[in-house]
Amino acid sequence: MSSAKGAKAMQSIQRDLMKTVSFATLHFLVAFSVAYALTGSIAIATGIGLIEPIANTVAFYFHERAWRRMDGGRSARKNATPMCCGLVKAE
Repeated sequence: MSSAKGAKAMQSIQRDLMKTVSFATLHFLVAFSVAYALTGSIAIATGIGLIEPIANTVAFYFHERAWRRMDGGRSARKNATPMCCGLVKAE
């Protein structure tokens, strides 16, 4: 792997990790707020707010990586014909 490719791959991973942390923070706040509104308990809301987003954050990271692979494969097609909704038709 070339140095430029390795640096680009590292930037991609770092970007995905930063997005994951940002998403996790937002997710915690939403989960906590909904749980608190439903239960009125800070302790229960905190527990729900921590456990549920942790599981979803891990899933989101791998989901983002899978989408990046699919996007990379699609954009690598040089002879693709654009179609509606961002889809491409391989020629």
